[in-house]
Amino acid sequence: MSFAVKFWGVRGSIACPSPDHIAYGGNTSCIEIKAGDYRFILDAGTGIRSLGQDLLKSGHKNSHLLLTHTHWDHINGFPFFAPAYVPGNSFHVMAGHLMDIGGIRQVLASQMANPTFPVPLEVMQADLTFEDFRSGDSFSFHDGIKVVTAPLNHPNGATGYRIEYNAKAICYVTDTEHVIGKPDQNVLGLIEGADLVIYDTTYSDESFETKIGWGHSTWQEAIRLCKAAGVKKLALFHHDPEHTDDIMLEIENKAIASWEHCFAAKEQMLVMV
Repeated sequence: MSFAVKFWGVRGSIACPSPDHIAYGGNTSCIEIKAGDYRFILDAGTGIRSLGQDLLKSGHKNSHLLLTHTHWDHINGFPFFAPAYVPGNSFHVMAGHLMDIGGIRQVLASQMANPTFPVPLEVMQADLTFEDFRSGDSFSFHDGIKVVTAPLNHPNGATGYRIEYNAKAICYVTDTEHVIGKPDQNVLGLIEGADLVIYDTTYSDESFETKIGWGHSTWQEAIRLCKAAGVKKLALFHHDPEHTDDIMLEIENKAIASWEHCFAAKEQMLVMV
């Protein structure tokens, strides 16, 4: 009956492996949500490589991969997801923003096509199923698991996810841009009463105005939304690659001083809900 999230990649935009990005991590977006015996993978940034190695060791063979969108930092780890090359494994890949422009399979196959990658999607020997839906749809799974989605404000579209299990909820809301002074009703509806919200906090309010149109939000807006929605805990996520460990620690301390129910996500961090 356990319900938990493990962070495998917490950065946005581009991976930043360096001595200055150790404490919080340098891999791009990928989290694993464990709902009882089942696994959901959210996003396939560079963090999915380490997750794949962990799945191989554990012998876990079946998961849903839920993609927020298909900008590079959220899919460029997919070709290095080793379990997808293993016969007998099964992965159901879903996305909510591509139904009218070719679908998720086409995007992932294009990423692995010549001349940008030497190994085509067809080399993956796992049972891969691709499903496109429209953001706002909901899905029911075994053991009472429910997935609710909502559209996010991001260039080319993106999807937020709420996974409900055992009377609790984890929300994954990354790559979304807010309007100053106007809380996003789609986000508020998705995260209402959630036990944990993982939110795009790439910027701060002080730096936000120069970044409008880039599709991201701030840690202050995350706190405002979570307070308004009665959220129990907030994870700051999608860290700016320019934010070194020292900068991240400063941001995290400021956020906690503003609202004690938050923390900055770090690679390999496991949070029980």
